[in-house]
Amino acid sequence: MLDKSVPYVGFFMRKKAGAQIPSFPLPEGYRFAFYQDGDEAHWAAIETSVLEFDSEFAALMHFKESFLENRSELHRRCLFIEDSEGQKVATGTAWWSYVGYERRPWLHWIGVLPSHQGLGLGKAIVAKVTELMAQLEGGADIFLKTQTWSYKAVGIYLACGYEPTDEKILYRGRKYNYRKAMKILNRLRRKS
Repeated sequence: MLDKSVPYVGFFMRKKAGAQIPSFPLPEGYRFAFYQDGDEAHWAAIETSVLEFDSEFAALMHFKESFLENRSELHRRCLFIEDSEGQKVATGTAWWSYVGYERRPWLHWIGVLPSHQGLGLGKAIVAKVTELMAQLEGGADIFLKTQTWSYKAVGIYLACGYEPTDEKILYRGRKYNYRKAMKILNRLRRKS
């Protein structure tokens, strides 16, 4: 869940092509499931629960604008974790975007319902989506955009082999500040 009491600074992380992808097994009773038509409502509920959006409606609109024009790709790139009752409790997406003319693989929208956090589901979904991305995109570096509000998730990304990068990336029209983000994260690490 986002910690909005921390100053917000966005930054990027990168996993080098060919780097080992760790395996984090799911706890008993959980399973992976790919997106099926209609699952956008589950995605919106999960992402809103971790404070990425102010409302499920806003999350749903973002999902539709970002992903539904490539619905066939969603069926093989958007992953969920379901509990033993079939409730979708976590999500992550192996997507892409263009930086200039270069297509780049991006780990997108990782979220775990707060009631299921602390069970290892975050590491499991990040590792599985990273593995999926490596299969789909071949030997390319994989990127993710995160922020200081997600400092707890940064530990998961590090455990899965992602490293903060100071590469200058213009992403969706915004610039990010690696140095400022690292100062905030280092201060948070010293406190804990």
